Amino acid sequence: DYTNDHATLRDMMCHRTGLPRHDISWYASWATRNEFLIRIQYLEPTLELREKFQYNNFMYMAQGVVIEKLTGKSWEENVRERILKPLGMNNTSMSVTDMAKSSDHALAYTTDNNKPKLIPYRNIDAMGPAGSINSCAKDMANWLITWINSFSSDK
Repeated sequence: DYTNDHATLRDMMCHRTGLPRHDISWYASWATRNEFLIRIQYLEPTLELREKFQYNNFMYMAQGVVIEKLTGKSWEENVRERILKPLGMNNTSMSVTDMAKSSDHALAYTTDNNKPKLIPYRNIDAMGPAGSINSCAKDMANWLITWINSFSSDK
């Protein structure tokens, strides 16, 4: 109850809610973003609020839902309109489905009896705000230039 009443967006962003990873509860799931949000209430904390850093993807996903609630637009639309388009990051996507549509996208391989074997993409769109941005070197260069310019203009 204390955590529910006192946790902030900053706590979620800094991974100090007391919740550990709990990755197994989402990684191989086909649940929706809202279903994942509901699951959070059943996740057991291992520490008190603000006691220690513990990475948790659910907290970043939940922040994406907060953005959706505040703006009335999906997390993907917000990122596209507010970050990617202004920075000219035109080949960056937020789903493996969209990434796979590109004529030039990365593939993962393993070996089976010393022969290369394609590893299929895992669709993590529902957990998207926790790390489903796929980009290319040119777009990442735009991202880095933005940060470099921002830091150098502060001096």
